[in-house]
Amino acid sequence: MRTLDLIIIAVYLIGTVLFGAWFSRSNRNVKDYFVSGHHVPWWAIMGSIVATETSTVTFISVPGYAFSTNFTFMQLVIGYMIGRICVTLLFVPLYFRGELLTVYQLLGQRFGESVRRLASLLFLITRSMADGFRLFATGLVLAALMLTMPEIGETARAWAPTMDPKFTILIVSVLLIGSATIIYTYLGGMTAVIWTDVIQLVIYLIGALIAAWILLDRIPGGWAEVMETGSAAGKFVWFDFTTDLTKSYTFWSGVLGGAFLTTATHGTDQLMVQRYLCSKSTSQARIALLTSGGVIFFQFMLFLFIGAMLYVYYTGHATAEMANFTINGRLQTDRIFPHFIVTHLPAGVVGLVIAAIFAAAMSTLSSSLNSSAATAVGDFYLPLTRGGKSDSHYLTVSRVLTAFWGLVQICVALLAIKLSSRVVDEVLGIASFTNGVILGVFLLGTLTKRVGSAAAFAGILAGASVMLWVKLETAVTWQWYVLIGSVITFVIGYLASLVIGQKGVSEVSQS
Repeated sequence: MRTLDLIIIAVYLIGTVLFGAWFSRSNRNVKDYFVSGHHVPWWAIMGSIVATETSTVTFISVPGYAFSTNFTFMQLVIGYMIGRICVTLLFVPLYFRGELLTVYQLLGQRFGESVRRLASLLFLITRSMADGFRLFATGLVLAALMLTMPEIGETARAWAPTMDPKFTILIVSVLLIGSATIIYTYLGGMTAVIWTDVIQLVIYLIGALIAAWILLDRIPGGWAEVMETGSAAGKFVWFDFTTDLTKSYTFWSGVLGGAFLTTATHGTDQLMVQRYLCSKSTSQARIALLTSGGVIFFQFMLFLFIGAMLYVYYTGHATAEMANFTINGRLQTDRIFPHFIVTHLPAGVVGLVIAAIFAAAMSTLSSSLNSSAATAVGDFYLPLTRGGKSDSHYLTVSRVLTAFWGLVQICVALLAIKLSSRVVDEVLGIASFTNGVILGVFLLGTLTKRVGSAAAFAGILAGASVMLWVKLETAVTWQWYVLIGSVITFVIGYLASLVIGQKGVSEVSQS
């Protein structure tokens, strides 16, 4: 990586911070800070939804998946589309009944404050852990690229002579990305997050398209060779109707599991729901969510075709470079696309594509910080103070909590440096447990009237216990976790209500 690339990355990071500062002028209260005064157009919300569910892992791992396997990942994307339809029909209308800051206020209206706070607490814990590890993953990318410049390695040795330069650079990378994300989110609130997401979406799609165009140009036979070689290697296979629950990316786990996963993440997770709350109406929120599905479909097809082209290029024309992707005899597919970026793209373009990778990561992280602060304020601090403080006081608290959750995620990322990749995978999987349980509670509140707080608690405990057993004692793939967790929570919660009656059913739900 050359100096020009570092300059482009630095300009991107500084520009993002200044962008957040510019939007800080429009924040007068928590409504402005967390839901943008309900004035954001649907197309901006659509772009923010897409950018938020695209991370660094998506950018580098999906091409790696296609390199080593095929296009069966698209079965999961079909599930994503079905899940979006379920959310628009089942949940979106509920978000516009009254003034909401968090989606968990609906659980408070239905089951009482104890269930609401439990759901909020689960969100805060799992979101902080999962996105802390995403920050760590992004730091790994930046550190690997910076290590290609010898002068940076020498500087790292001078800063910390007793520490491996790789760890020094990784720590600096995590602090740099985390700090930039905290600052612009702290200043600009949700308005800055959404509009920055839109810009970041454009940046990473342009970066991916440029990389794909240059990659295609490196293949002598062009598109015809990609299709011929890829087809012969089975790269363009979409469907796998295997019924094995331990196998990932089958038709059943992708379509059914993906539909439940998206219904949970896009229908009951504050990270996504907060975007709908920024829209002007129910219809605009629905349009934003449904159109985001089309963009997601195009995006994943682009990443998968990049993976297929990488396979054609490296197995047919650059076989000597394959050694760079193997560690202890095992192929490390996540290294392939970053390696191509660094070694084959011209100066300036490398910086643009790396900025695109950061754009994908920072979008998710900034959304996480703002939604975590919204949950802490809306579900804990506002009820605690009974809304008796001034607008400026709550705005200050909101910003302080944004910075606090950012520091928590930085600490998780720094801790992850000492953990193995297997532990990282385990922690990232926690979100699947809670997503299923929370979806089950929302379904109890939406589809039933007799289930009260006591029965809902029984469902939550049963769902969490079963999911812990599934994770520790079975080989069931993670794509089934949300379906299993939500079904168990719903069934046990409903059966418990038959035994203990309607204890804890709120007046709102009974009316």
